[in-house]
Amino acid sequence: MTPETTPPGGATASTSERLIESTRELLWERGYVGTSPKAILRRANAGQGSMYHHFSGKPDLALAAIRRTAGEMRAEVARLLDGPGTALDRVGAYLRRERDTLKGCPVGRLTQDPDVMADPALRAPVDETFDWLRNRLAEVLAEGRERGELDAELDPAVTAASVVAVVQGGYVLARAAGSPAAFDQAVTGVLALIAGHAATGSR
Repeated sequence: MTPETTPPGGATASTSERLIESTRELLWERGYVGTSPKAILRRANAGQGSMYHHFSGKPDLALAAIRRTAGEMRAEVARLLDGPGTALDRVGAYLRRERDTLKGCPVGRLTQDPDVMADPALRAPVDETFDWLRNRLAEVLAEGRERGELDAELDPAVTAASVVAVVQGGYVLARAAGSPAAFDQAVTGVLALIAGHAATGSR
């Protein structure tokens, strides 16, 4: 939600909402150090001092922004992984979901920010999100193995970790190449590897 956005119901976004959304955008674009209070206030179209009226300071506001970004990502991924189809269908839906590939993962990019990683409070939502993602993917793959969709040789936990690594690495390759093709190729590759474990009757 940008400062100009009007949420459902027609009411103008509150100052605290604009501050959080502006901080989310700036963290994604510039990182923690580059997200200055002045830049946040300018983007949020908020008056000087409003940050400290709603939050104790930049770290508190950044934490609220990171938690929201992580929460939205988890909700979207859960919707896809909890959807219909085989385990491969559901993992494929997650891997093929619409992304701003060249901009990178809004949560994953935080792992490259030394200031975020050095602060236990700011780092916690990032760690929790990736832990949740690996575990949920492993659960889906385990379900597929139990249903006979995937063969017994597939290791759900190892495969889930590989899927997450491919996605995050795919973002890096795409940004380096300036093209989403590298990401798409990585995703296609990991899906083919999982498909190679499809049980004979489900191929």
